[in-house]
Amino acid sequence: MNTTGPIQGALQGITENDIAQYLGNNAGFFERHAELLASVQLTSPHGQRAVSLQERQMEMLRERIKGLEHKIMEMVRNSQDNVALFDRLHRYTRTALHNGEASALPAALLASLQHEFLIPMAALRLWGLGPEHESQPYAQTVSADVQSFVGSLTLPYCGANTGFEAAGWLEDAATVSSLAMVPLHHGGQSFGLLVLGSPDATRYSANMGTDLLVRIGEITAAALARLRAADASR
Repeated sequence: MNTTGPIQGALQGITENDIAQYLGNNAGFFERHAELLASVQLTSPHGQRAVSLQERQMEMLRERIKGLEHKIMEMVRNSQDNVALFDRLHRYTRTALHNGEASALPAALLASLQHEFLIPMAALRLWGLGPEHESQPYAQTVSADVQSFVGSLTLPYCGANTGFEAAGWLEDAATVSSLAMVPLHHGGQSFGLLVLGSPDATRYSANMGTDLLVRIGEITAAALARLRAADASR
């Protein structure tokens, strides 16, 4: 009796998912038919040669292990970068705390900031200071527009230099392509602006994170608050 036709007809209704589900639910299938594992031949992804199922599984495991190794190395690099960043911020904070002469503190902070974070250009302006600071570079006149702009900032501004007045405070201002402007607040009032500039248009972009700049601004503001006039801090 010829059963080829009916068997073929029945097999046509079976999908690959049906087979996969059956094998998944019947783990003993390959134990009962161990010879199949040795006979199955697959194409290697590293060439056109045929490999056994076991060898293909080993290749897949090696590729997975290699991918995990890359992820681990990336995590290690990120961890090392974070430690280095923490160390730089720590040294900057020490500069803010250890400099005893108030009038020399702004210049010391700018120098430390540029050194630790490799910033090409940096400038600082403060207002509402005591009269003993009037002749200092950081106490030069700041327009009402800039002061209003700083008062409106809740986070540092990062982006292209589109002709901001504060960009003109930087040395070689004509070469500044991108900048970060970090507002300095104390007691709910703004009293200064820290400006960081770079000729690299991608150094300070609008989509960059600002967490580090926020912390730098908080440290700087806390250190420089003692320069404010007594009536301005009320």
